[in-house]
Amino acid sequence: MSRIGNQSISIPPKVKVGISSDRSVRVEGPKGTLSWGLPEGIDGKIEGETLKLERRSESRRARALHGLSRALLSNMVTGVSIGFTRQLEIQGVGFKAAVQGQKLNLSLGFSHPIIFEIPKEIKITVTDNTKLTVEGIDRQLVGQVAANIRAYYPPEPYKGKGVRYSDETVRRKEGKTVQ
Repeated sequence: MSRIGNQSISIPPKVKVGISSDRSVRVEGPKGTLSWGLPEGIDGKIEGETLKLERRSESRRARALHGLSRALLSNMVTGVSIGFTRQLEIQGVGFKAAVQGQKLNLSLGFSHPIIFEIPKEIKITVTDNTKLTVEGIDRQLVGQVAANIRAYYPPEPYKGKGVRYSDETVRRKEGKTVQ
């Protein structure tokens, strides 16, 4: 029994959900539109203001896809109504970021600036040259963009320099001592 898959998804008032005959689900809201195809063996029903998913069989694959489908559709409904954000911080002397059109210019202590192409579905804002906010309606894409930016210079444990999530804690190491 899938505990996640059996839960219904409540649809907010300004969000429209449609399931077509070719098993694709389209979710429209004030922030944008997302679509996704239901996997084989999973059926969706719209009952009033809720969306319910059911599986046709009790196979291991169907049970796994049941919970996954429900979680992805719930993220789609939340994304088009509220949106998702990830906060990043840059720490280090001379480390900074700036948005120039659809490019993010990162100065992270290398001999050259790092130019990151921002996907068109994502909005990045920079405050104080060191605080980045990644916003979008697709939760997976927001998280992946934030992870890609962090991967350029992950926080190191000795001085704490690098790009980190705002809620991330970095365990610091002591380093060498002079005798």
